[in-house]
Amino acid sequence: MNKWIEKSITLANSRGYLDDLFRVYPVSLNLKRDIPNDLKIKIESAFKSKNKKELIKKLLELPRFPINDPYIASLRKYHNLLEKNPKTIQRIGSRLLSIGIDDIFEMAIEPKSSSRQFGNIFQNWLPSLKIPFLAKQEFKKYNSVSFLKGSDSQLKDFAKNEIGIKRLNRRPDFILKVKNKFILGEAKFLTDNGGTQNNQFDGALRITQINNKNCVGVAVIDGIVWFESNTYMHKTIKKFKKNAFSALLLKEFIEEIK
Repeated sequence: MNKWIEKSITLANSRGYLDDLFRVYPVSLNLKRDIPNDLKIKIESAFKSKNKKELIKKLLELPRFPINDPYIASLRKYHNLLEKNPKTIQRIGSRLLSIGIDDIFEMAIEPKSSSRQFGNIFQNWLPSLKIPFLAKQEFKKYNSVSFLKGSDSQLKDFAKNEIGIKRLNRRPDFILKVKNKFILGEAKFLTDNGGTQNNQFDGALRITQINNKNCVGVAVIDGIVWFESNTYMHKTIKKFKKNAFSALLLKEFIEEIK
């Protein structure tokens, strides 16, 4: 078994793993979303008059549409679809009217789930490793260990244009330089098995396909993947040969390749 995977499994099944992981992925109390009073009045008016198109239009102004429907994303992005698709408006509008105005507001103000915030939370934790974050030009010249400082697009552009990684579906969660070697990392906290979580797992492992003389990809994975089970994720990770490990081992990994 890959030694970093073996270390991660041992760590995850030791006392205090979740306690220590909380430093990387702290979960804060998510506050309910707010609805501006003037918009709330307009939504109530459209509901009372049973104006389905206007009700949907006003609800699309909220960060969270109160019901889940696969057509909402298109309506939110292309407002002209409201005029062109009366049957869709009739269907969604009827469902909203059947729910009731109080429940509409209650569902619209539901807070974001903590799991959707994990990507940024990991990046916020990286400075605790006490490794400097440097802008592009200084990063390129710096001879010791450092992270590239920049936006999502800047990290992706650097990977493509400076390192030569042309086939990159999304930006890495971090770019680290150790001597003349670049490390591209993808971080995931997996909270369940199946469906979307399996896709997140596969996406994290995909970055490890990067492996050439000046660059290597690593998957920084935590959560349910490391616990003994007969699931797809655990069976796959136990056989995995490339660099994948817990965030709690990232500093140790860096120290070893220095």
